[in-house]
Amino acid sequence: MEDKRFGVQNSQGAYSAPQTERATTGISADAMNVLRNTYMLLGVTLAFSALTAFLNMNGTHPGFLITIVGYIGLLFATYKLKNSPWGIVTTFALTGFMGYTLGPIIGAFVAAGASQIVAQALTLTAVAFVGLSATAIITKKDFSFMSSFLTAGAFVLIGAMLLAFLMESSALQLAVSAGFTIFASVMILFETSRIIKGGERNYIIATVGLYVSIYNLFLSLLHLLSAFSGDN
Repeated sequence: MEDKRFGVQNSQGAYSAPQTERATTGISADAMNVLRNTYMLLGVTLAFSALTAFLNMNGTHPGFLITIVGYIGLLFATYKLKNSPWGIVTTFALTGFMGYTLGPIIGAFVAAGASQIVAQALTLTAVAFVGLSATAIITKKDFSFMSSFLTAGAFVLIGAMLLAFLMESSALQLAVSAGFTIFASVMILFETSRIIKGGERNYIIATVGLYVSIYNLFLSLLHLLSAFSGDN
């Protein structure tokens, strides 16, 4: 006879959480497991990314083309290997590479005596991530209705980014950074909601999605704070 206090065994042989625990948290055991694994992997990859950024602070940026090709290639590999242990390897490769490309940018701020801007952007990013994640988890609101908005917003931002690059317009670049700040914030809400609602069951993909949102949020805030402080 099964003891219901220790959960119920499902068809795959895994044990689900007791009903009393589900009633308390409002989140299924599977979703909680994905959320836990996501945050664990996210924390480690953020630390690894920070390390690669630190090691390349005095280096040179690999360039726009190499950055795009490297990012898309590693992202594609991670999605293909998401159900394999190699997916974790490509996740570290992706986040490490993104940290590596971020290093020279941070190094330029530090060399210019503007390290406080980096610290401010990092602090705001951390506060925003914790606040947005807590909002999604505590309220348990379903943010899936934002899917269409995010899809349209992504195309608009990519188009605006290319236009700002071609026109070399500082005002448009500032608007793009503001747009990415909003977009990344909404993405954190959306992705966290997908996890707790059971829409995302792969913690590797969930980790990559949250990492990219945090990365974009930090870069956008760094640009905005730099512009408002008068630093180039």
